[in-house]
Amino acid sequence: MTIDWSRERILILAPHPDDETLGCGGLIRKAKDAGAEVYIQFITVGDTEDNSARGPSTAQERYGEIKEVADFFGWDGWDFAFPGDEYHLKLDVLSRFELSNAIERHSPLSVTTLKPTVVITPHHTSYNQDHQATAEAVHTALRPSDNRFRHHPRLVLAYEEAADQWRQDTAPPPNFFVELTEAQVDAKIEAMHLYGSQAHAHPHTRSDLTLRSLAALRGMHVGVPFAEGYHTLRCLV
Repeated sequence: MTIDWSRERILILAPHPDDETLGCGGLIRKAKDAGAEVYIQFITVGDTEDNSARGPSTAQERYGEIKEVADFFGWDGWDFAFPGDEYHLKLDVLSRFELSNAIERHSPLSVTTLKPTVVITPHHTSYNQDHQATAEAVHTALRPSDNRFRHHPRLVLAYEEAADQWRQDTAPPPNFFVELTEAQVDAKIEAMHLYGSQAHAHPHTRSDLTLRSLAALRGMHVGVPFAEGYHTLRCLV
């Protein structure tokens, strides 16, 4: 399957700032280089007690990092659905109805408003409760129905992060691969450096070596130097 990314309008759901880069940073660079539209729907952000050399990070600090990453990639838009400490790392107590409705129709970057051709979500087997809640809400928001009355994105994917492997019932291996150049992998890593409050040295799931190693592993699976792996939830060709 060959995709002409220049024709795509991509909506990426990121529970927190940096998830879109960890899961899709290479694809984002590849798609933007081709001329695609890329939008990031963040779900929540708040003050965080990070276990890093930088110490705790504030929501205000994260907003500054987002603006740098948005400029670096050239995103066409980004938005927060539920910002604030009331929701950050607590999306599992938010009703599925409220969260899925925000994704489907109530956010400025909702599926109904944006009408994306591609939607990319976290995988539901993540250990993180916000990732699980987001993934399940996306499944509800994109439920099958009559496409004459509700928009159905042609391609729906779930992205992976290295930390997702920390479960006994981890997801099966990816079944959709996006080939990356070394420059696109480098761009993904550079973008993570812009998320200074979230970047970590090796060994860590967000280290440079982890990101490059996962890209090399997924590339090996399909016979190319580098790739990102995804799980196909819907593919209409």
